[in-house]
Amino acid sequence: MVASAMERSMLAMATRSFLLLLCLTTVANPGVLQADADITGGFISIDCGLPGKTSYLDDTTKISYAPDAAFIDTGSNYNIANEYITPMLSRRYHNVRSFPDGARNCYVLGSIVPSSKYLLRATFKYGDYDGLGRPPIFDLHIGVNPWTTVNITDADTAVLVEAIVVVQVDFVQVCLINTGSGTPFISGLDLRPLKTTLYPQVNLMQGLVLLGRMNFGVSDNTSASTSDEQTGHTASLQSSSEGSVDTNNYIIRYPEDQYDRVWTFWSDPTEWRSISTTSRVNNVENDKFEAPSAVMQTAITPSNASRNIQFSWDPEPQPSDPSPGYIAIMYFSELDNLSSNQVRQFYISLNGKPWYSSAFRPEYLLSNAIFDNEPNRYSQYSITISATANSTLPPIINALEVFSVMNTTNVGTDAQDVSALSAIKAKYQVKKNWIGDPCGPKALVWDGLTCSGDVSSYPRITTLNMTSSGLTGDISPSFADLKAIRNLYLSDNSLTGSIPDVLSELSSLAVLDLSGNQLSGSIPPGLLKRIQHGSLSLRYGKNPSLCANISSCQPERSKSKLGVYIAVPLVVVLVIVLVLAFCLLRRKKRGSVSNNAVKPQNELRSNAYGHSSSLKIENRRFTYKELEMITSNFQRVIGQGGFGKVYDGFLEDGTQVAVKLRSHSSNQGDREFLAEARILTRIHHKYLVSMIGYCKDGEYMALVYEYMSEGTLQEHIAGKNLTWRQRLRIAVESAQGLEYLHKGCNPVLIHRDVKATNILLNANMEAKIADFGLSKAFNNDNDTHISTNTLVGTPGYVDPEYQATMQPTTKSDVYSFGVVLLELITGKPVILRDPEPTSIIYWARQRLAQGNIEGIVDPSMRGNHDVNGVWKAAEIALKCTAQTSVQRPTMTDVVAQLQECLELEEARGDAIDGYYTGAPSEPYSGYNAYAADGQCTDASQTSTGFEVEHNFGRVPTMATGPAAR
Repeated sequence: MVASAMERSMLAMATRSFLLLLCLTTVANPGVLQADADITGGFISIDCGLPGKTSYLDDTTKISYAPDAAFIDTGSNYNIANEYITPMLSRRYHNVRSFPDGARNCYVLGSIVPSSKYLLRATFKYGDYDGLGRPPIFDLHIGVNPWTTVNITDADTAVLVEAIVVVQVDFVQVCLINTGSGTPFISGLDLRPLKTTLYPQVNLMQGLVLLGRMNFGVSDNTSASTSDEQTGHTASLQSSSEGSVDTNNYIIRYPEDQYDRVWTFWSDPTEWRSISTTSRVNNVENDKFEAPSAVMQTAITPSNASRNIQFSWDPEPQPSDPSPGYIAIMYFSELDNLSSNQVRQFYISLNGKPWYSSAFRPEYLLSNAIFDNEPNRYSQYSITISATANSTLPPIINALEVFSVMNTTNVGTDAQDVSALSAIKAKYQVKKNWIGDPCGPKALVWDGLTCSGDVSSYPRITTLNMTSSGLTGDISPSFADLKAIRNLYLSDNSLTGSIPDVLSELSSLAVLDLSGNQLSGSIPPGLLKRIQHGSLSLRYGKNPSLCANISSCQPERSKSKLGVYIAVPLVVVLVIVLVLAFCLLRRKKRGSVSNNAVKPQNELRSNAYGHSSSLKIENRRFTYKELEMITSNFQRVIGQGGFGKVYDGFLEDGTQVAVKLRSHSSNQGDREFLAEARILTRIHHKYLVSMIGYCKDGEYMALVYEYMSEGTLQEHIAGKNLTWRQRLRIAVESAQGLEYLHKGCNPVLIHRDVKATNILLNANMEAKIADFGLSKAFNNDNDTHISTNTLVGTPGYVDPEYQATMQPTTKSDVYSFGVVLLELITGKPVILRDPEPTSIIYWARQRLAQGNIEGIVDPSMRGNHDVNGVWKAAEIALKCTAQTSVQRPTMTDVVAQLQECLELEEARGDAIDGYYTGAPSEPYSGYNAYAADGQCTDASQTSTGFEVEHNFGRVPTMATGPAAR
């Protein structure tokens, strides 16, 4: 946003200053490059091409610059030509790192807090470092997502590019991509942690790419940095003035801006008059942008009070989006203490149409912002700020940010696979194109890899071919961390040592080629067993020292008589033990007969948790004939599942119940029945279905539950009869039920079959988790997972990490719940026919990348929802369905965030005359998972997205136009 078309070249010259003082590096501890939750302590700042290992401090910002050798192992260092080094040129632009080799070269910035928000900035000054006089054009990627195209127009121009993104894992890669238009290079690279509440437009599906960040007006009291160089992207903003633009060579950044955003001063004395104050301008509570006071202390207003303020910009095509959408953030604060008869009020329009739907009046010494929540897409953008009819003063503006939207829906390779390949690369000093993400983009997949992944998961390594790769030493145990690998080719190398048996634990491994090496020892038993079962093809020829027959590889046993001397006493002891055991068994049997005569009910022998003790069930035990009476001979079927049919019934006192009768053809047998019965006698919670009793009468097995009159959640989603508020309540209640299983039970319970058909609704539309036949418990407090022999669950809901490792965790339930949450938001089935089978996760991720939440929201809700709450719920769902469990939140986190969504929705419902009163009249306080009515016996013992914020609260979403804060 800035003035007329003629100003493009003028502004380019006028903004030369702001880039070259980007002294971007670690704050507080020079040379320490570590990101953490602390803002200043989390800065990473790199002087690319700086030789040696010594960091240095910038004189102005006191930010420490570090050499880049610790972040990249490719490229070469160069100095720019002396003729381009001026006294005002920041030291970091004196040198560059150049990448003449390879299609992709990547910096890796570690110590990232997963799922956190970061500002990434890269800077470039060609300076004819290579003596060729040919400035290049190349692309930048953040991980596997295209960021922007870097177009160096001349040797003396410095270019800054910046993005704000959510980083999902504990590192981020910034990659330079050679597009055939010159050798990529870089001068500096910076990372700045941001609060997660800042820039709410940034989420898992989209980031923001900076077009311009302007600080309007000048002040003699401003202590700012100066420079004499040009920035590339800010020059795209134009003002409507025909005069010269004067930046006064000022910028504001750290420490005035704690996040080290770079604000360029801009003032045109031919068109605008500057206003300034020395008083502090405060941010509103829960400010979404936190513009620094130094920026807000200046503003511009038209020199001619009858004139308007006008800005414009043209779209800039991006590598993955030729017509990107744009988001603008305008900052306003009244700097004059107006008298009672003075009014400053104005309208804001975009391309001649209202952008913000009502007149806006800035508040005295308080920072307000009007901003887009969703991107606009036009062929040209022109903003006009004009005074209202009753305004006695002309309009003002203090600052402006304009961003294009960046698609971040592409997901990188599974984190465990990346870690394993990194270890393999380091051990064998691989010299292939093993740089950046292994599986993406497809054109840059690492040599020797085949990747795959279902539509809901991150890519996994399925084939690794390192044949004739010069490998030496033993076989790295890191190969066993490639849990999804099917084919592993390590032939014709110089590998030595034995074959690690841990490779037999790779359940998907079908082909293992170890031929043509120098391996020794024998083939491990685990691999031999896999070969015998026909699940593995092992190639091991041309290993002269490798023994293939395990029985012939054992050393000859000694023929000593020592074994006889040991065996005889052992046999005697064994006979004595057997006699004693027989006596005890007979006594126990007599006691059991006596006990059964007293209390034949309430005991089932079970091993639901792997214990050998009998299962005590305290609920009522029904006979089969009683169930026939209760259900009127099983007359009315109200449901059906893998266990069998569910019938409607009534107890003697008229209580309505649901009777789940095991079918003889059911593939769920005694184990699942006893597991569910045992669990349901020990868990009691408001949002878990309660068991009233059970039946184990000969061949008949049944469970008797409380009656849930409204059926399954899936039926209501398909029926399109739920409001957004109801959906959120159901989500919160279901999440609290799962939270109780994970946090309130000892041992912790994993449900393992969370899905919309296993969430039932009662007459009050309260949600309760049901069906615990597949649930599992941790054995002790130190467990992080449990191992199973069989994969269970429902397709579309199953955690991909559980699929790969056969080790479910509480995060497996979190994944499944994330899928349910997407069903609630979208009204879509888990697997869509689009026309090919497509996961709801992939479907939603693709559409949210467009920046329009309404693209996935269930149309049956008819727009009757708070758009911020839906966005937040969608982000929660995608975090829950992250590929690896470490990236997912806990159910406790999910409950807290969903309650915030519900509060937003209930606040919207309580809006009065278009304004919120500050809090809902009856706020939803949620349910305490550990309250008195939620207990667990210890099983071991037994529209457009615009927003406005003011100091008095939030203004609701407008039908058209942006919002302010």
